[in-house]
Amino acid sequence: MKLTIELVPQTAWFKNVRSEVSRAEWDDIRTVCYSKAGFVCEICGGQGDEHPVECHEIWHYDEENNKQTLTGFIALCPKCHKVKHAGFAQMNDEFHIVIEQLMKVNGMTEEEANDYVYESLELWQRRSQYDWECDIKYLENFL
Repeated sequence: MKLTIELVPQTAWFKNVRSEVSRAEWDDIRTVCYSKAGFVCEICGGQGDEHPVECHEIWHYDEENNKQTLTGFIALCPKCHKVKHAGFAQMNDEFHIVIEQLMKVNGMTEEEANDYVYESLELWQRRSQYDWECDIKYLENFL
């Protein structure tokens, strides 16, 4: 599957790179991410209307040790970025964009896209039962 949902556990909300670095450092990170991708989405090759791409943090979740580890950054068009944060998109009344983008990029039917969202929500609910240690050591190599 080319485009996946990455719901951050509720207990890990706001534990992210932007909460640990200055605004200037975050701007540097985003700029490098955008430049490396040639200012196009690294998943679908598209761009947004208002701004071409957005920087998405890539996390690995070690469920045995309840540790979320930053493993990289990826430039995404706004639509693909909405898919990554499908729960947030739903809260903003933009869930239809999530389904449309999953169908377009992954060649899914609407039913398959909805089933996948449901599976992702089950994973999110399970992970949201635990407190997560946030490891952002990756930044040492990036900055």
